[in-house]
Amino acid sequence: MAEFIPVDTFDLVIFGGTGDLSRRKLLPALYHRDADCQLPDDSRIIAVSRGDLSRDDFVALAQQSVASALGDDVIDQDVLQRFIARLDYVQQDLLVEEGWDDLVQTLAGTVERTRVFYLATSPNLYGRIAAKLGELDMITAQSRIVLEKPVGTDLQSAQQINEEVGRTFSEGQIYRIDHYLGKETVQNLMALRFANSLFEPLWRRASVDHVQITVSEDLGVGTRGAFYNHTGALRDMVQNHMLQLLCLVAMEPPAALDSDEIRNEKLKVLRALRPIGPEDVRSKTVRGQYKSGAIDGEAVPAYSDEIDEGNPGDTETFVAIKAEIENWRWAGTPFYLRTGKRLAAKCSEIVIQFRPIAHSIFDESVGPIEANRLIVRLQPNEGVTMSLMTKEPGPGGLQLRSLGLDLSFAEAFQVRYPDSYERLLIEVIRGNPALFMRRDEVEAAWQWIDQILAGWQEKKIKPSQYVAGTWGPSDAAVLIDRDGREWNDPTGQSDADPTTV
Repeated sequence: MAEFIPVDTFDLVIFGGTGDLSRRKLLPALYHRDADCQLPDDSRIIAVSRGDLSRDDFVALAQQSVASALGDDVIDQDVLQRFIARLDYVQQDLLVEEGWDDLVQTLAGTVERTRVFYLATSPNLYGRIAAKLGELDMITAQSRIVLEKPVGTDLQSAQQINEEVGRTFSEGQIYRIDHYLGKETVQNLMALRFANSLFEPLWRRASVDHVQITVSEDLGVGTRGAFYNHTGALRDMVQNHMLQLLCLVAMEPPAALDSDEIRNEKLKVLRALRPIGPEDVRSKTVRGQYKSGAIDGEAVPAYSDEIDEGNPGDTETFVAIKAEIENWRWAGTPFYLRTGKRLAAKCSEIVIQFRPIAHSIFDESVGPIEANRLIVRLQPNEGVTMSLMTKEPGPGGLQLRSLGLDLSFAEAFQVRYPDSYERLLIEVIRGNPALFMRRDEVEAAWQWIDQILAGWQEKKIKPSQYVAGTWGPSDAAVLIDRDGREWNDPTGQSDADPTTV
């Protein structure tokens, strides 16, 4: 088991410290890291919010957040007391210029510590907060700022945010977070590719028929309706999570495990993506929006009934894309991406579909010979499966069957390993930017996405309706079927809803 190494003493300031992200993810993640003795006793976690709360009020909220995430029976009371002792609260309306003295005083006298400013706020506040921190001389040599996604809504707004934050923080101090990069299985992609001589010679167009990346959710928009209706799946999921996964699968081996070496290789992939403009959006992209249906036997409403505004417009809750990388390794090998809400199951996986054998020595009586397939499961049940053809045991005639060699992380290691936010928070405190997006990465991804958005607008591509609880619009099945391929289906259900329109 990997050893948990303590970090240096730090002050972590969470702007938006009483918000949804802080309560659901950040506070429980920090409790777990405290439980594993990674947080020095004198380190502090300071929540900043406009709510009229006392420190005791915030401590009660934090305890409730940890209990909701872990369950009361899992919480260690000694750890909990140690954790809440490091909590503090500062009331501050981030939209006003006055009243920042309390935060200045709270941080006074700790300039030698690592100081992390985590912006769990609306992106339109990033520049304002960064400027205020600089104006009040709160930025030290050991300071870092964390930007939650999305960084902008298009290339222009992303550039503006980067410019504004970059006026007071150097690029080396800016950590643009994508929690998918902290997932255990995503980290294992590096080990799978570059620590095994078996795969790297095959990881190219000559051996790989195609790649599929699926990130599906069975939930709807929940409390994010107002935000989501102005964002959509392409901006919310593809621009960051899915393109980062694509980069890790497709990138060349970095010269070393240095943060800039890794990010340089990811940037090359983004710049090699073939543009999808107005002439290609009908054949290479699919938009969808869920209507009412059923998931696990329970009726669920349509997207239009779930959002607060009641006007769904052309917001897509599903996207499928055929992406192509124009370089020597991957030319001619398609990467199929799909993501959506209210789909048949919650699942994130990467499928590497290898090419069929060149020539079969077996006759048809042995059964179909399936091409090998490598599946990297991000959730649920993180692990890796490799399908191989094997002989069925027993006397008589020869019968072949495809079976999976299955590596389940939970079964193999039998320990709880840190979730993505736990890992990423620790890496920020350590000052390791390898798992975070550099400015040029973010802007290169937006440049590719903006062309698709412009194409949808020019060609007036409307979302196709799909029944909640299916795998999306039938157009998504057609997208891959016209190439003679089909989506991998972890649940065994059909690729799409036959009643979609």
